[in-house]
Amino acid sequence: MHHLLGALLTPLLPFIRDDFFLDYTQAGWLLSAYSWAYGISQLPAGYLASKLGLRLIMTIGISGVAVVGILVGLSPSYYVMAIFLVFLGLLGGGYHPSSAPLVSELVEPDKRGVVLGIHQVGGTTSFFLSPLIAVGIATYFGWRGSFITLAIITLVFGLVFYIILGRWDRKKKFYRVQPDSHVVTRPAASNIRKLIVFLILGISSYAFILAAVSFLPLFAVDYLNVSEGAGAALLTIVHFAGLLAGPFGGYLSDRFGIVKVMVITVLVAGPLIYLLSLVSYGWVIYFLSFAIGMSMYIAMPIVESYIIGYVPEQRRSRFLGIYYFGSRGGSGAIMLVIGYFIDKFGFGASFTIVGAFLTAVTLGCMGLLWRRRK
Repeated sequence: MHHLLGALLTPLLPFIRDDFFLDYTQAGWLLSAYSWAYGISQLPAGYLASKLGLRLIMTIGISGVAVVGILVGLSPSYYVMAIFLVFLGLLGGGYHPSSAPLVSELVEPDKRGVVLGIHQVGGTTSFFLSPLIAVGIATYFGWRGSFITLAIITLVFGLVFYIILGRWDRKKKFYRVQPDSHVVTRPAASNIRKLIVFLILGISSYAFILAAVSFLPLFAVDYLNVSEGAGAALLTIVHFAGLLAGPFGGYLSDRFGIVKVMVITVLVAGPLIYLLSLVSYGWVIYFLSFAIGMSMYIAMPIVESYIIGYVPEQRRSRFLGIYYFGSRGGSGAIMLVIGYFIDKFGFGASFTIVGAFLTAVTLGCMGLLWRRRK
């Protein structure tokens, strides 16, 4: 429910583009407005959670986002919608930096990757279902109807969620978790440098992949000449992969090592994005969409697990905030650039540039991580 409103924008973008007569650069600005704000809001989230309480911050991330979602659906113009999308992102930033440490502290370190992967399935479900639900509603009531209808449902759920968390907190002391004794208080300088390189790799993987797949509906509608529903279906396939990839990636990282699995996963993603520029509509693009989704969603719980394993407890939310700021905010910046490139050079050249750049970053980080291991 936290991700549901933010997940609506991409599958509904062809409808919104036609309504406001947007070019690809302007469509990129809408995607960036939400992603930048969502990324920036991650940085103060850990501090606010400690001051205002996890229960309140998580509820704002659901019901507060829902209120703004209604306003997005009522937007009279492109510029007003962009402003509301900024607020949508700002109110949603408190969830991840608070939830990941809480989840990880309730399990043993050797099971952390799997459990964080299972936790990811909830958000992935929103991205998986939203293209189907949103386009279905939009077919009869327009894109505004999709935002307003799902925002009302989310608003009610958030209020119920607030009450339930309050009862759990009083009866079971749900938030009283034990400190993780497996993390050193002062990590070595070499570990800090390795952490920075790993963060760069994790941020780049999510930001570049998400930015590329955000244009899949427009690519399918405008370049492959399919319907809006068929374009949104590609997103459904991307996010369906996440239902499997989160727990699977966590299991692989627990079994074979975080760094090895992370590098291989991201190294595959760059060529997959490049191959989008060569395909026509059919089983190949379905396969690529699924494979790209696997790459994006395998990496996410691995990065969370790595941060929690290397960072002292009191700094985890801060570093998780940095990761989510860079990955979500970074994707917003890249979306804007991709939209401009598509206007100037077309989809094929834009996907080629994104794939090549992600591959170059991955190879550079791989070299640094391997050197640190030696």
